[in-house]
Amino acid sequence: MTNFDIGTLDDYVHGQAVQIKVSDRVLVIVRIDNDVYVLDDRCSHEDFSLSLGEVDVATCEIECARHGAMFNLKDGQPASFPATQPVVRYDVVHEAGRLQVVMS
Repeated sequence: MTNFDIGTLDDYVHGQAVQIKVSDRVLVIVRIDNDVYVLDDRCSHEDFSLSLGEVDVATCEIECARHGAMFNLKDGQPASFPATQPVVRYDVVHEAGRLQVVMS
C-alpha cells in the first residue's frame, strides 16, 4: 500500500466535489465537515465523471450528473438506480496535518 499526499483539510470546500489525479488514477474528493471521502471519479453505470455531480451532504452521497445514480461516499455503494455496482473507495489518513489517500 502506498500513501499519496492530497493536501490539507482546508484545501477542500465543504460539500464540493473535486477531481484530482493521483498516480495513474482519476479520483473525486469530497469534504463533508471534517471528513474527507475519496472515490474513483467514474460512475459504475455509465463511465461518467462523478466530480461533475452534486453532493448531498445530508445523506453523504454523490450524484452522477449523467443519469442521476447516487453513490454513498462512505463505502462507494450505489444508493439508487440505474447504478447497481459500487465504485472504488479509498481510505484517507490524517498525518501531521496532511491528508493522504491510501492506494494499493
